Amino acid sequence: MGTRAKAVPGDRTPVALLPGGIQPVAASYRELLAALGDEVEPLLKDYELYAGEVPPPGWSLDTEVEGLRQAAEGGGFGPFHLLGYSGGGAIALAFAVRYPERVRSLALVEPAWVGNDGLSPEEVAYWEELGRAVELPPAELLREFTRANLPSGMAPPAQPQGPPPSWLARRPAGLRLLVRAFINGRLDHERLRRFPSPVFVAVGSLSRVVERRKAERLASILPDCRVEVYEGTHHFAPPHREAPERLAGALRGLWARAAAGWSTPPYTTPGPWSGAGTP
Repeated sequence: MGTRAKAVPGDRTPVALLPGGIQPVAASYRELLAALGDEVEPLLKDYELYAGEVPPPGWSLDTEVEGLRQAAEGGGFGPFHLLGYSGGGAIALAFAVRYPERVRSLALVEPAWVGNDGLSPEEVAYWEELGRAVELPPAELLREFTRANLPSGMAPPAQPQGPPPSWLARRPAGLRLLVRAFINGRLDHERLRRFPSPVFVAVGSLSRVVERRKAERLASILPDCRVEVYEGTHHFAPPHREAPERLAGALRGLWARAAAGWSTPPYTTPGPWSGAGTP
């Protein structure tokens, strides 16, 4: 399910936004959307995984890819710009592989997963750590998942005062499915090598080195990929929240690059993903 701002003039930039695996999309991108103002026509897309009290039967990454497609079509979007953070960045990559003709540009903020081909040693260790974390009971799962995404010695973010939000209870089961799908999944890097649109990747200077390794792999695969490091940010204090004005400027530059070089991709959309839970 996705939400879209009310109908706006056609000269606004259409952009779909996908959040990380914990915070809802509207809260995740509040600061960035304020920085972008009225120049964008946003499609705020939460995960299909969290649409009900429990994950939908037969959920897979394909469920998220098709959910985004349906939300974009239902919102009247033609080709659009796509921004994803963490798990949303992984879903955005899977969408770009499946529907390259729909993506005018791709922006990723520390994507959780960029495929399993050519993993660096840091990535191998990271996925082993996450794989152990998501098999724990819910309270321990959230704690260890957070710890696994922070540099050694960094304290986790302070918890808000008061009772936890109702949506938080859905996250452990969802994170377990997401991580399993990433560990067992396959992203077609050969199709990424032919991806025709520009790509931007943002990484925090305080993040674990694994985030830079993922960005380096993407930059080595994609034809037009630029990486920026954001000082003073990390995975749980990401650029779209801590440096929204700078990220907004980078997105404007990305969209200008796309406008200058946009063309229809010279290959066709593949069929459904093979294998349960993986693109």
